[in-house]
Amino acid sequence: MKTPDDGFLDEEMHRLLAQFQADTRPLRELQERLTDIRGRGEAAHGQVTAEVLPTGALGGLRIDPRAMRLGADALAEAVLAAAAAAAADLTAQMAGMMTDGLTPFADEVKRFGQD
Repeated sequence: MKTPDDGFLDEEMHRLLAQFQADTRPLRELQERLTDIRGRGEAAHGQVTAEVLPTGALGGLRIDPRAMRLGADALAEAVLAAAAAAAADLTAQMAGMMTDGLTPFADEVKRFGQD
């Protein structure tokens, strides 16, 4: 059985849902940007470059043919150094994105913390 309030409640629920979707849009966009970023680093004067994915996995590695002259141990160290630099770059990018992406919600978090 329908009541006179049914139309109002439906409209109010649609309004609240639309407002919620608008309010959370920046979070969805942040999530998308976070999955697309890549950390990049280099070593051995640019002869070794690495790319790290948001998962922490190595997403790319380029070794200039001249880097082969470094020797096995030095080349291995250069690969590790490039990967570490790429991971540090990724971490810095993610921290910046998180700060920028969550700043609009800081007042809301404070408000909920006071209740």
